[in-house]
Amino acid sequence: MAEEKKIEKVSFAKPTAHDYSVIIEPIITEKSMALMQNQNKVTMKVAKDANKIEIKDAFQRIFQVKVTGVNVATQRAKATTRGGRYQGKIQGFKKAIISLAEGNAVDLFKE
Repeated sequence: MAEEKKIEKVSFAKPTAHDYSVIIEPIITEKSMALMQNQNKVTMKVAKDANKIEIKDAFQRIFQVKVTGVNVATQRAKATTRGGRYQGKIQGFKKAIISLAEGNAVDLFKE
């Protein structure tokens, strides 16, 4: 007889105001959507001073899902021109690629 895998429902504490200041917004690109569908990873823009532990705890509390790993990358600011005439700057930010446990999912497009 085949044994069935049981997915444990883990509950986390309620999110705090600090959690919402750590996790800023999702990054929606073709690459991040492919990561989400194929590898169960979510890409988020996070506070510049946040570390991996803070990001993991905040994400678990906000979305009530189990996080298995967090990778962090800092996107540097870059200079740009618009139409060859106007100088500008694209602001830098910190992003986190958050790996979710098997059986967990996050719906970023809730209404």
